[in-house]
This record gives sequence, structure tokens and C-alpha cells, in this order.
Amino acid sequence: MEFFFYAVPTLMGAGLIAVAVKVIGRYQQVRQAWASGLTAEARCLRTYTTTSRHGDGDRVTSTLHHVYEFTPPGGRAVRFEEDNGPATTIEGDFVTVYYAADRPEAATAHAPSPGRSAASLVALLCFLGVALAFCVFFMVTAHGMFDAADMFGTGDEFGTGDEFEPGEDFEPGDELDPDLP
Repeated sequence: MEFFFYAVPTLMGAGLIAVAVKVIGRYQQVRQAWASGLTAEARCLRTYTTTSRHGDGDRVTSTLHHVYEFTPPGGRAVRFEEDNGPATTIEGDFVTVYYAADRPEAATAHAPSPGRSAASLVALLCFLGVALAFCVFFMVTAHGMFDAADMFGTGDEFGTGDEFEPGEDFEPGDELDPDLP
């Protein structure tokens, strides 16, 4: 039973760390694409929307996806997909994309906004950090409760910690204070 009090928060913490690593990686890709100064004209090949339900089904989130294709000066066509693009971009539109020469497949069609992007990253990492801290707090608290239960409640139905066997070195009246009336 104790295993679940450690396993579930550990799995949740691992998931939170994985999300943080993914978000930081994408932030660095976009920042590198903006910093490179390389741009190209890309065509929007496809747009589609995905929806997902959260919790008991009352809350629904929609995400708009765009698939772009462009040709950098090397001559090889590059196709990439990006989430949360502008709803005004439709199939067939041409947009400016930013890319790094060494990784054109990590391009972005989002306009440069490093301050806003950094602020969003910090806010999300703070949220993930608080959630991770809660997981650790939960495990430490559960560990303390299990230690306390082991220290005060082992083997004795009264919870005194004494494992008394009737008939062993006990005579009636031994616990009574003789000075009491």
C-alpha cells in the first residue's frame, strides 16, 4: 500500500519534468530560428483543428495546427507543422518563416516576440515547479506518516508500542501507584 504513495507522485513528477524538458527544447528551437536571421517564404499546405476533453468532459480545448512547406537556399523542400498559429492563415496562404541553417525543420511561422515567449516559458516553468514541489511534499509527508505509524503502532492493539504478552512478569496491581488511595 505504501508503494502507491511513492509511485504515483514519482510518475507524476517524471511527467512534469518531461513536459518541462519538451517546453524548454521548443523554446530554444524557436529562439534559435529567430536569432539566425534567416527567413523564407512558406506556403500553408494544410490547417486542421484538434479537440480534447479534460476532466469529466465539461472543458474542451481546441488547438489549431498548420502544415507549412518552404525551400531554403539549399534547394531541398522542408515541411513542418506548428501548433497555435493564427486562425487567419488558411491553406494556400504564403507566410514568412524563420529558421536556423543547421535545422530548417525546426522552423517557426510565429513572428519574433522574445520577451513574450520568455515570459510564457517562465510562467509555465513556475507552474510545473510548484506541481513538482507538491509531489515531493506529498511523498515526504506520506513517509513521515508511515514512520510515525511504525514507531507508535507496531504490534499493540492499543497503540502504545509495547508488545505486552499477558502472564509475563506481570502481577495484578503492578501498574498501580501504591501511594494513591
